[in-house]
Amino acid sequence: MAKHKYSPDEEYDGPSKSQLKRDSTALQDLGRELAELGKERLAKVPIDEDLRDAVKDYQRFTAHEAKRRQLQYIGKLMRNVDPEPVRAALDAFKGVSAVETARMHKLEALRTKLIEDEKTLHGIAEAHPGVDLQQLRVLRRNAIKEKEANKPPRAYRELFRVLRELEEGGAAAGSESFDEEDEAGDDA
Repeated sequence: MAKHKYSPDEEYDGPSKSQLKRDSTALQDLGRELAELGKERLAKVPIDEDLRDAVKDYQRFTAHEAKRRQLQYIGKLMRNVDPEPVRAALDAFKGVSAVETARMHKLEALRTKLIEDEKTLHGIAEAHPGVDLQQLRVLRRNAIKEKEANKPPRAYRELFRVLRELEEGGAAAGSESFDEEDEAGDDA
């Protein structure tokens, strides 16, 4: 059998059958990841209602064959969706995106700074005028006590959660981020 050589005069017929299969499988795998999300996280993913309904149907099915067929249907619906925003949302949930990782490190640094120096509260108050400073003070004090007594870090984690919610709320409202707070906290 003679081997066919590529000629510059030939037209490109599009992706190979194998490439199309790989792409289809990748979309189906992405659909499987969507199907494994909880209701709250699924609501945050930018997908259309048909795909969202198909994922919800998959989640309520119990029979293996029904789930397999539904997953194929989800893969078919995924062909009409831009996969990048979906991947970005899933990566953010997993904490693997570089931006999300940097944001978490910044929040951890702010929490540490707040525990070490109460003056950091002033920067937080300036960036987020509606913040409950009393709650932050109590959490800070409890986190310090937990560390000294070698107790589980409940207040420490709660402090992180409150800071994260503040930052998410501030980003949604278009207010200052914690970068400005860090600078304000250094001046105090």
